[in-house]
Formats: sequence, structure tokens, C-alpha cells
Amino acid sequence: MGSLIQSVDWLAIAPPTITAVVALVILVADLFIPQERKPLLGGIAIGGLLLAGLSLLPLHDGDRSTFCLSTGTRACSYTADHFTLVIQFLVLGGALLTALLSVSTLTDFELPSGEYWFLLLSSAAGAALLPASRDLATLVVALEVASLPAFALVGLRRDDRRSSEAALKFFLSSVTATAVMLLGVSFVYAATGTLHLTEVAEALTDVDPRLETLAQAGVALTLVGFAFKTAAVPFHFWVPDTYVGAPLPIAAYLSVVGKAVGFTGLILVTVVGFPSYSDIWGPALAVLAALTMTVGNAAALRQRADRAHSAVRLLAWSSVGQAGYLLVPIAAAAYTHDPAHAIGSTVAYALMYAVVNLGAFAVAALVARTRPAGRITDYRGLYARRPLAALAMGFFLLCLAGLPPGIIGLFAKVTVFSAAVDAGLGWLAVVMAINVVIALYYYLQWTAVLFRTPDEAEAASVGGHQRLHVPAPLATAIALAAVLGIALSGAPQLVLRFASGALL
Repeated sequence: MGSLIQSVDWLAIAPPTITAVVALVILVADLFIPQERKPLLGGIAIGGLLLAGLSLLPLHDGDRSTFCLSTGTRACSYTADHFTLVIQFLVLGGALLTALLSVSTLTDFELPSGEYWFLLLSSAAGAALLPASRDLATLVVALEVASLPAFALVGLRRDDRRSSEAALKFFLSSVTATAVMLLGVSFVYAATGTLHLTEVAEALTDVDPRLETLAQAGVALTLVGFAFKTAAVPFHFWVPDTYVGAPLPIAAYLSVVGKAVGFTGLILVTVVGFPSYSDIWGPALAVLAALTMTVGNAAALRQRADRAHSAVRLLAWSSVGQAGYLLVPIAAAAYTHDPAHAIGSTVAYALMYAVVNLGAFAVAALVARTRPAGRITDYRGLYARRPLAALAMGFFLLCLAGLPPGIIGLFAKVTVFSAAVDAGLGWLAVVMAINVVIALYYYLQWTAVLFRTPDEAEAASVGGHQRLHVPAPLATAIALAAVLGIALSGAPQLVLRFASGALL
């Protein structure tokens, strides 16, 4: 009888482990640090995320696995392969930019520092665990560890009715989706007798005919929870209210890291766990992609520029539309003999989207310091008040639109478009092309507002606004996003090469 005790590859699990440990350190330290020194907790959080990111460097050479079955099958619960490392880089980088955005927000809104940083790092730890998960149980646990702290973060402004309402909507809809997903996982387990994705994939190729319907239902229901996290239609209804009610850094976090969690889970369960059922999830994801990009862009198009919080609402609906583009290559993976290439297109697009969308939210956080109503009209004449911020925002919006000088946005869209065409999904490529044209209108309209001549009242206050202090962490976040976006636009082929090499 073999030993049931196995060694743990601590280096492989270092990124989520370090993040979780730093979260616990902050929780304990918060009990002993006096109120005037609470900003120290933010420094610890940022340092912890940097350390977790650096722990990815020793892992880039090869695949590492741990928590494996000892029955001779090589099925493991945790795998640090190339796909895992790319997504963990995206998650930890997104969490780091969110942390930089959060420093001034905590002070401005007098949010509890200890709880905030603990919840943010706990969520980031779950998000970093998810791409390495290779069994359904670990996937579900990682998804919930990433999600549960996010509910609390959305509602952390306890004196704001809008924040509480957003947290409640987010929580109730997420719990419902999770319950449906757990039902699907139980069906898959009943039909296959295993939870490890590689063994599930093998078992589903030869399911007992009496369990065929059960297996199909399990596959469909399992996708629901991850579709909710991606904000795919019709699981998108929580997005605009949640983004508006949440603190701006948390809205940025949900738009990038929250989506990364959903798309990663979706990729793992479809391409790794359910490849033999591609005739079910392939068409379903293709239809979801078409609906999601169309509904998201149509709703963004209808946003009134003078409505309160219209800037965040437009970014929210835009993120729904972008989710539709991200779904296209995953759907295409069902129709091609090289799913790794299609998945690489999604990951490349996600990397581009993460950088520029976090940058757009960072500029929105800067403008909100003087214009808390958050209207798009508040950005009129931003170039006259803050030229560098206006240039950065214009660049981010053009990247999202896929127009020069945002070459990385154009490159990413062409990559996704070609994935649909190569898979024979011509109709989906046409729908995507139409939606890209629709999105151009509202992105260019917002960009034009930045450079319009301010009215007399705005012009009179330009000097005062220029003298306002910009917090260093917020300025750093904007600068980092802009530099990364410009660098990627200078060498866009590096993103696809980095993302698509040997994925899965």
C-alpha cells in the first residue's frame, strides 16, 4: 500500500499562497496598528502583490503539478503550466493596479483599511488559484474565494444606499448562478465518477447511455456559473448597477479580474474537461457571444452623456460588449483541431483589455475627485485642465475601439476576428464586425469630449483644478497603464506570442 502522504510543491503554489498569507498578515496587523498609521496596510498589500508576481518568474521554464492522485493516473488538482502563469500574471497585475487606485479612495471615502485590503487580497488569492485548478471541486472553491470578498467590497460604503443595493444584487444573482453550477457539477460527477478535468474528459467519451442525458445537463449547467462571471447575456443584468454602486477601484477590479476568473473557468471546463461535448457548448457559446456583444454595445450606445454616473455606466456596458468579443475564440475552439490557438486569442485580447480598461477606470477615478457626479459631460475640456490625463484617456478609449494609435486594440480585434473565420463561424465574424462599428460611435464621442473647448465656467476654474494634488499611487496607476498600452501597441505581436505559446 502506497503512502497517502505526498510532498507539496511550494514553489508551484507560491503566487496564490503568498497573496493569501499577506491578506492574513494585514487582518492581524489591523488589530494592532493605530488609526493614524493605517496607510501602512496599503503598502503591505502592494508589496505582497509585487512579491506574488515575482514568484511567477521561477515557474516560467516548465510545467509543475502538485496535489496529484497516487493511483498511477497523473491526474492533479493544481498545475502551474503556461496557461496558468499567463492568467496569474493578468490577475496579480490587475490586482496591483487596483491596489494603487485604492489608496486615495480609502482616504477620500474613509473606508476601513484593514477590511478593504484583506478582502481585496483574499479575492485576488482565489482568482490566482483558479487558473491552476484542474478538478471541478477546486475550481468551485477558487471561484467562490474570488467572489465572496468581492460582494463585501462592493457594499463597503455602508452609508451609501446605492452601494448596499449593488452588493445585494451582485450577491443574490451570483449565489443563484453558483447553485445552478453546483447542480451541474454534481450531475457531471454522477455521470463520470470523477472530478478531475482530464479524467472527466476521458469518461465523457464513453458515458453509459442511461446517463447520457444527465451528463449533457451537467455540462450545460456547469457553464452557467462561469458565464455569470463573464457577464455574458442573459447573466449580465447585475453589471451596471454593481459598477456604479461599488467604489471605482472595485468596479475596475470586477471588470478585469472578475472577468478573468470567469473566462478562465469557462476555458478549463470546456476545452480541458468537456471537449467531447463541443457540439453542445460550442454553438451555445457562439450564440452567447453574439448576444453579449450586441446587447452590451447597444446599451452603451443609449447612455446619456449628461446623466449622473454615465461614465461608469458606459464603461460597464462596454465591458459587457467586450465580454462578447472574448467569448468568440472560446466558441471557435469547439470547431477547430487546434483549440490552443483559439484560446490564445482570448488570452491575448484579455491582456490588452485588462491594461486599457484599468487605465480608463484610473482616469475616471482622477476626474471623480473633482466631479463626483461622474457624467461624461464632466470630461469636457479635460485636455485644458489636465492634458496628460486627457491624452491617456483618449488613448485608452481608442484602444478599446480598436483605432490607431491604439494598435494593440486593433491587433487584438483582428486576432479574435480571424479565430472566428478560421473556425468557420463566418456569421459570428459578421456580427462582431457590425458591433465593432457600433462601438466606434460611443468611444469616439467620449474621446471628442475630452478635447472640446470648456465653457466659461469650466475655463474659469481650470487654474484651480490644475493646482489640485494628484495622489502619487493614482498617478502611478495611470502612468503604468499608459506605458504598458504604448509598449504593447509598439510590438503587438509579442502579446499573441506570449499568450498562445503551448497554451493547454
